[in-house]
Amino acid sequence: MAIPDQASAGPHPDGPTDSQVAHWVLTLSCPDGPGIVHAVSGALAVIGGNITESQQYGDPESGRFFMRVQVQAPVDRHVLDAVIIPLAERFAMDWRLDMVGRPLRTVVMVSKAAHCLIDLLYRRQQERLPIEIVAVVSNHSDLKPVADFYGVPFHHFPVSKDAKGAKARAETQLKDLVVDLDAELVVLARYMQILSDDLCDFLAGRAINIHHSFLPSFKGARPYAQAHARGVKLIGATAHYVTAALDEGPIIEQDVERVDHSTSVEDLAHLGQDVERRALARAVRWHAEHRVLINATRTVVFR
Repeated sequence: MAIPDQASAGPHPDGPTDSQVAHWVLTLSCPDGPGIVHAVSGALAVIGGNITESQQYGDPESGRFFMRVQVQAPVDRHVLDAVIIPLAERFAMDWRLDMVGRPLRTVVMVSKAAHCLIDLLYRRQQERLPIEIVAVVSNHSDLKPVADFYGVPFHHFPVSKDAKGAKARAETQLKDLVVDLDAELVVLARYMQILSDDLCDFLAGRAINIHHSFLPSFKGARPYAQAHARGVKLIGATAHYVTAALDEGPIIEQDVERVDHSTSVEDLAHLGQDVERRALARAVRWHAEHRVLINATRTVVFR
């Protein structure tokens, strides 16, 4: 079946007119078997499509087949749908179709740490990320000047332990905002609140989180001080999809930085911020380019 794809979530062109050639990206997964690649490429050839990029992977453990195809074709979306739907029915495919490079409408959530937010806003300003940041949401007002500087609307949804029902209200406001803005992606760029199971379900497959990760793992307050006390040799960060299981969603990207006995707690924190920025930016870009397919508790990333 067709997954409610990013292309359907916000304003987007249906494709070319007259002699124009559009660049499309098709992603799919289905039970593995013979003839899938031949059938897909053949169907695209029939409509005059020129495949510019193609990657596929068959998972021997799950028995699932995954494919990402970029194709230039002088047809609109309706023609592409007409050739893909019979294939989807034949092979029991989950599939998505979008135009290459179309910016995904994105909401960024933050608390007080600014490094990931600033990095995403700067990369977007420099056209290095195929996203359109339509809002910044925070449970604090500290980073409003950052959003104002980049001309992005800022929304303060406070989550106070002293105010009864504050968290539920904030999550309702977020849901309404996502719907009102036709947001296709939500990025938790160091948003220091645990999302409810209901909100995780609402954002399933379209919310990315970043968090520090060490060997061993340090949780709670002052993780870098804990890491320093244990004399770690590697610090890292993990970007993953948000699920109800805290910090256990399918991993998209991880990065590490080597340290030694001379690295101070402050240096660890600064290096950790750099790692978080890098890992999150890559995860967001790969998701926005439709390079990430969820494979149960893991991901397939066609880089």
